Amino acid sequence: MTEPLRLAKHVAALAQCSRREAEMYIEGGWVRVDGQIVEEPQFKVLEQRIEIDPHAKLEPAEPATLVLHKPAGASVDQARALILAESHSTEDATGIRLLKRHFARLESPLSLPDQASGLVVFTQDWRVKRRLEEDFDRIEQEMVVEVAGTLAPNGLAMLNHGLSFDNYALPPIKVSWQNETHLRFALKRIAPEKIERMCNAVGLKVLAMKRIRIGRIPMSRLQPGQWRYLAATDRF
Repeated sequence: MTEPLRLAKHVAALAQCSRREAEMYIEGGWVRVDGQIVEEPQFKVLEQRIEIDPHAKLEPAEPATLVLHKPAGASVDQARALILAESHSTEDATGIRLLKRHFARLESPLSLPDQASGLVVFTQDWRVKRRLEEDFDRIEQEMVVEVAGTLAPNGLAMLNHGLSFDNYALPPIKVSWQNETHLRFALKRIAPEKIERMCNAVGLKVLAMKRIRIGRIPMSRLQPGQWRYLAATDRF
């Protein structure tokens, strides 16, 4: 009885290419076994039908970066678990081909409180992770915050610049009323986790928070639980 062989060996023979090139075809999602995409070069095949996409490109699979609309109440781990093929936004215009490998080893460099909703970045790319961590002070985050209560006299000015916590004066940010119940925070050098404490200091109670922008990346029309890719040309 013939022993099953690695898919990469079959593809190398079929495409008349090197084993490494065969692995790149497979890892790029260009190979189907009995009509199903298989991305693992070590996958064992015997008599199954193997097809290589006629539009296949011989290029290494790049690490993915994506953004998710995190629902309120979800932890980072719970948010990461929402990243599935089924929750990929149909309005993703990047043209990036969805691969199973894009769902592995995802890290989220910018924190967002569990109770908050909105834009969260997940990335496999160490360069993106380093950019968000090292340039935290220079990347503006935009938050919409629903509040209740009576704002203290001069409270809005205090939110913009004038509060001190733990002997540390908070840096200037931009805070304005979006409507009667919602404040807009455009902040740098302050993590979203501090917003509730800031509001409490001026007589307001936070009812809900949503992050709608990170740098130049907006949430746009992402629905809660949906995600999209970031294109290589997108910049924070």
